[in-house]
Amino acid sequence: MKKWLEPLATAWVSVATHKLRSFLTILGVVIGVGAVITLMSIGKGTEATIVSRIQNLGSNLIFVQPGFFTQGGVRGFGSANTLTMEDATAIAQQVDGVSIVAPYYQSNLQVVAGSQNMRTRVTGITPDYQQALNLQTTEGDLISQFQYDRAMRVAVLGPNVKNTLFGQDDPVGQPIRIGNATFYVMAILQSKGATIMGSTDDAILIPLTAMQQAFAQPRTASGGHVVSSIIIQSTDAQYTTLVTNEITSLLQQRHNIAAGADNDFTVSSQDQLTSTLAEAMNSMTLLLGAIAAISLLVGGIGVMNIMLVSVVERTREIGIRKALGARERDIWGQFLIEAAFLTFSGGVIGIGLGWGAATLVTRSGAITTLVSPDIVLLAASVSVAIGLFFGFYPAWQASRLNPIEALRSE
Repeated sequence: MKKWLEPLATAWVSVATHKLRSFLTILGVVIGVGAVITLMSIGKGTEATIVSRIQNLGSNLIFVQPGFFTQGGVRGFGSANTLTMEDATAIAQQVDGVSIVAPYYQSNLQVVAGSQNMRTRVTGITPDYQQALNLQTTEGDLISQFQYDRAMRVAVLGPNVKNTLFGQDDPVGQPIRIGNATFYVMAILQSKGATIMGSTDDAILIPLTAMQQAFAQPRTASGGHVVSSIIIQSTDAQYTTLVTNEITSLLQQRHNIAAGADNDFTVSSQDQLTSTLAEAMNSMTLLLGAIAAISLLVGGIGVMNIMLVSVVERTREIGIRKALGARERDIWGQFLIEAAFLTFSGGVIGIGLGWGAATLVTRSGAITTLVSPDIVLLAASVSVAIGLFFGFYPAWQASRLNPIEALRSE
């Protein structure tokens, strides 16, 4: 125990004797560790928020999107009208393990209420759409099957739309003009925030049947009623993959897609989206951490510089210790421990700084951060590793000093 305590005590004395110099030496490490923790916590917090919002959409969901394309080796969603109400009906009738099939069609339209107006996303839905996404209201009731079947011109407003058009007034029962058609507000949605499907806070929901009557809705060449997307809920999570494969096979048959050809749609499950986004955000978090780690490299160079100066200043001390029987590994270990002690101290201060910065970012309400134990452990480990790496050469140089020449040093 004494073998380790004595070098640590000597390292502490060295640091305490030159407080300002020691602090300036580790400043780069402090900033680097603080930046790593802050940026990585922002990445982790953003990842957790996105995953939470996907999971809050509903459970066991499958999304069918239209217009999948390949261009220049890049695959993505297109704007082609390839999904129809008839596709949704076929899925509901022919695919086992499905509890909800909710097609919807959306369009950006001008909305007017009194003297206020705005352009926003208007979504024509079925009642099942509201159930699949777990939508709730703060005022009024959601669109019923009765209203859907009769194409009644009723509207459910997102909270942001309500605030823009009506401010603090109660909008329930009030008329609004969507395009050239008049609808009546029947409810206000509970805020859910942004999701991968956009935010219902900024949308207006109306019966899909009413949308088909009030506005010109595109049709396919065969006369099918085009929809923007189809949301499907499987009866059980364990059937999601099977249901996804069956839907893909069914739509390939309906769209006459040859074997080996690219689909004009894509089918993805909620779990797949969660996994894909989590992987992407994890890569972004690592990138942010790598960028912040550059300052750790600068801090390590600063530690090496000051340790080399320390070797020169303590040359006579090294000569005396060697004359009294200290071995090369004793001198080497002493300076290496001092370097590690400096960077570890900087790491501890940096952890506190980064944690505090992450807390302030969360309290500001701009972004939610998440400081996890693995981030803290990584930052502390890297700070010590920086000290060992950049302290190696000064320690080795000190251990190689000739005791006679060192004693002659002034």
